[in-house]
Amino acid sequence: MNININNRSISKTSKVETLAKLYLESEPAQITDATLAELCEWLWVEFESTPLNLEFSWYERYDNAAEMFVDIKQSHLWVSAENYDTTLGLNPIYNFIFQAVHDNDHYLTDSDFSLEGEIATYNATAKRAPSLDVQKIIYSESVLRSAAYIFLGHAPISKIVFP
Repeated sequence: MNININNRSISKTSKVETLAKLYLESEPAQITDATLAELCEWLWVEFESTPLNLEFSWYERYDNAAEMFVDIKQSHLWVSAENYDTTLGLNPIYNFIFQAVHDNDHYLTDSDFSLEGEIATYNATAKRAPSLDVQKIIYSESVLRSAAYIFLGHAPISKIVFP
């Protein structure tokens, strides 16, 4: 039994490390203007259907999903500037919206901030995405960047990658 537990632990570590290295070692993706426009249009529709009072913060950050869920149950969500991806050159409102949609999907899927929770959240979001290219952007941000964060213990340099 201990062998299985140890193998499972090694497997989890390897998965985080593998995905983190995909993110960290990949070159930034080339994303077309049409895909960026599609992403923005889709995010706006998502934003309009998110039933939360969103509040921007430079400093507020949830330490865990349970803390965030308490706020969401009260129809409130802090959106931290720390999580913004600035590499796409989008109006910052879309970074704000993306983070809010992502965090709301954590709540809807009852997923924590572990790699498994990020994958579950990605799966929920990706089902609504309008195209494969938008799904890839979401995967880069939700899964690969999160794996790099877990692996490094701090936020990695922000980029979108399509490994």
